[in-house]
Order: sequence, then structure tokens, then C-alpha cells
Amino acid sequence: MFGLGVGELLIILVIVLVLFGRKLPDLGEGLGKGIRNFRKSVSEPDEIDVTPKEKHEQAKKTGSS
Repeated sequence: MFGLGVGELLIILVIVLVLFGRKLPDLGEGLGKGIRNFRKSVSEPDEIDVTPKEKHEQAKKTGSS
């Protein structure tokens, strides 16, 4: 893989962890919140019916909107 061995990959991983180690929990938390909000928005209905129930039922009975 790109001429890198296991030793070189481990050294790169250690350097990345040293540089970004303190920021990783914050990045993970932000990513988790983003995924949670995305799932919530996908599962919610697209439109909200704000018509009062009485008028809505009356409109269904008469056939007008």
C-alpha cells in the first residue's frame, strides 16, 4: 500500500494521535450530534398539519378545503 510498511503506518498513527488526541473526543461528539440530528430530521414528517381538528373534519365531510 503506497510502499509503506507496518512500522511506518504505526509511526504515522502515533504522530496523528499526538497532534489531534485532545480534539478527537470533540470531533466524535460533534459527528455523533450531526448524525443524530440527521436521523431525526429524516424520520419526521415533511409537513405539519396546523388546521384545527373541527375545521379539518368539517372540510372532509363537505368535500371542500
